[in-house]
Amino acid sequence: MADKDFYQVLGVSKNASSDEIKKAYRKLALQYHPDRNNTKEAAEKFKEVTNAYEVLSDTQKRSTYDQFGSAAFEQGGAGGPFGGFNNGGGFGPFSYSYTTTNGNFDFGGFTDPFDIFEQFFGGSGFNSRARRRAYSIAITFQEAYLGVEKKVNIEGKQQLIKIPKGVDSGSRIRFENFDIVIDVLADKRYKREGYDVITDEEISFSQAALGTELEIETLDGKLKLRVPSGTQPGTVMRLRGKGIPHVRGNGRGDHYVRLRVSVPKKLSKRQKELLIEFDKENSGSRWF
Repeated sequence: MADKDFYQVLGVSKNASSDEIKKAYRKLALQYHPDRNNTKEAAEKFKEVTNAYEVLSDTQKRSTYDQFGSAAFEQGGAGGPFGGFNNGGGFGPFSYSYTTTNGNFDFGGFTDPFDIFEQFFGGSGFNSRARRRAYSIAITFQEAYLGVEKKVNIEGKQQLIKIPKGVDSGSRIRFENFDIVIDVLADKRYKREGYDVITDEEISFSQAALGTELEIETLDGKLKLRVPSGTQPGTVMRLRGKGIPHVRGNGRGDHYVRLRVSVPKKLSKRQKELLIEFDKENSGSRWF
């Protein structure tokens, strides 16, 4: 890691907030965690992002890194007391080890690298889970939102699998002596980000200028959304509590409606005249 830029490893800027750093780490750690990706390249990447986060998530360590660089955190380096990762045993399914100086390093909200999935799946840790058989099952976006029961044939037995509402791709459910890994199929209308959903709605430039009322299709059905006059292209409107239910506990994410202004490719002669007249009255100023 000597010539690695920790900020670049996590994909954040040097003035990123602690929340931005934590969010970036959680995303990368889930992507490269051995439970999801057991390639050698992913293993190395997982070590890199975890090492970078260990430094940048600690105010004192981050200050030292900004001043002296990553050399301060190498064994025997300028920042020797901080130490680094102990990889003497190599990186394999059961051989990865790590060290921290204070014993309570915050792994982006997880207790240690192997507990990254505990928040979603439950269980007692990586080693015990690694001994369990895992089977994948595909469900629709709507089934992930509502929860569903599936009859499957596993190990010669028909099983009824209860999938709770709010699960996402990669979620793992413990069931008897095996795990079920969820694969949520993409939906052509809804895009999911965490527990939030995003949809695109198209409006005309006259509707954007004058304001309008749209009928929006949400996960709970249709509702009316008032678009104010003067709405700009790309405006995002929030429907609080209309997103995905939390897997554990109460609460839901939000539904974000992204407005796209449609500009006609062809205009009639009269439409052109009206737009020219409008433009003149506005002294040629840009209204979008």
